[in-house]
Amino acid sequence: MKFSPFFLLVIAIVLSQSLFIIDAFKIPNRLNSISKSRDFKVKYFHQKVDHFSYSNNDTFEQRYLISTEHWQPDGPIWFYAGNEGDIFTFANNTGFMWDNAQDFHAMIIFMEHRYYGTSMPYGKKSLQNLSFSGYLTVEQALADYADFIADIKRTIVGAKKSPVIVIGGSYGGMLASWFRIKYPHLCVGALAASAPVLQFPGIYNCNGYSHIVTEDFKNYSPKCSQSIRQSWNAIRRIAKTDDGLKFLSNQFELCEQLTTQQLQSFIDWITDIWQTLPMIDYPNPSDFLAKLPAYPIKMVCQYLTEPDADDRQLIMNIAKGVSVYTNYSGNTECNQISENNDRLGISAWSFQACTEMVLPLCTNGVNDMFEPEPWIFNDFSDDCRERYAVGSERYKALIMFGGKHIGHTATNIIFSNGLRDPWSAGGILETLSDTLIAIKIPGACHHEDLRSQGPNDPKVLLKAREQELEIIRGWLQTYYNDNQIEFKF
Repeated sequence: MKFSPFFLLVIAIVLSQSLFIIDAFKIPNRLNSISKSRDFKVKYFHQKVDHFSYSNNDTFEQRYLISTEHWQPDGPIWFYAGNEGDIFTFANNTGFMWDNAQDFHAMIIFMEHRYYGTSMPYGKKSLQNLSFSGYLTVEQALADYADFIADIKRTIVGAKKSPVIVIGGSYGGMLASWFRIKYPHLCVGALAASAPVLQFPGIYNCNGYSHIVTEDFKNYSPKCSQSIRQSWNAIRRIAKTDDGLKFLSNQFELCEQLTTQQLQSFIDWITDIWQTLPMIDYPNPSDFLAKLPAYPIKMVCQYLTEPDADDRQLIMNIAKGVSVYTNYSGNTECNQISENNDRLGISAWSFQACTEMVLPLCTNGVNDMFEPEPWIFNDFSDDCRERYAVGSERYKALIMFGGKHIGHTATNIIFSNGLRDPWSAGGILETLSDTLIAIKIPGACHHEDLRSQGPNDPKVLLKAREQELEIIRGWLQTYYNDNQIEFKF
């Protein structure tokens, strides 16, 4: 069974793409740096490997970024719940926190998720086998954040009474909401952007993601989505001959000559690109999963105007569309269909997707523009058992965190979703109570509200950010009033 992309998150992660497992092209490594205008320090926290037993006393160094440039004693702490990738990826793409910290006199912290970036409990052996990788769980990650927040409030002078707002996008948004549910005494609220907390077996239609992807392309042009729909059979027909395989290799600028045995991987690679683009079809140029222009799908669709063209012409057009994602910068020498995106921790996320982050994704070829591919839990779990010697726990996240049934206990969580984001199909789109607030953002993509404000941001996106800030301001003011703390922001 093909492991379809996440989410990375995806990406993401997470960052998965934030939640996807991505086959990607060669890209330069731009990690480990943040805009020079942002004042921050890189530090490490001495963290427990296992928070829930006394049989393993191992520790590791967990990386985090901290900025106190605008913070004042008793001021709020904005804590980003790191997700599936190097923490610099998320720090560079969460301008919402940097842009607004000064107005709130807030401390900013981005904490790296265990088993990602440099925060590897057992170094290069961390994912070698279950004796090492078995500590990669949501529960352990949340406990990491809890211990760290408690320590920060003990050790930084003036932070003891600082209220904490937990923020995250995609899988990080899921963590932010779950942290508020699990540790409400350690934070006053959470902003969970593009968090597919309802995308689990039993409560989710697995075709939801692919349907939104198709609609995103179709809304630019029906000929665009139809060209992609027609391309799969065209690729398979062309690939029947050696000359056709050479043609495909040349058109898509592959690093190695395509073989018959690689055909499905090649089709999966193209599929993943189409399934990734709607997450990041932002109104401003971006550099999250790849260097892209504003509204990259619009540029892709400029090439996909002839769905009824002959096979080779159609595929030449498809290749031009793919190149918007793989080589908009012009710096990609060739495309490696088996190489992972270096910005996201694909190996670690693959393990999580197998164990407790079981997020069904399927296509049917009817309501979407892809080849039919069902999602069958037993097949999925068997494949996971073969890969990692552990089966999938389909209901674990729902049992632990409540799924739809959080309204009777949880409070102070914002669930924001861009309605063009495919992950919104698994998000909370309706307000559950006075303090569990859903913000729907028409036209927006994957945690777009967490990005820095850009010149092309539509009014509806600006309004959503203002609404989020106003809600957060209310949480903080209530905290200060209840604790009789005088703090102005």
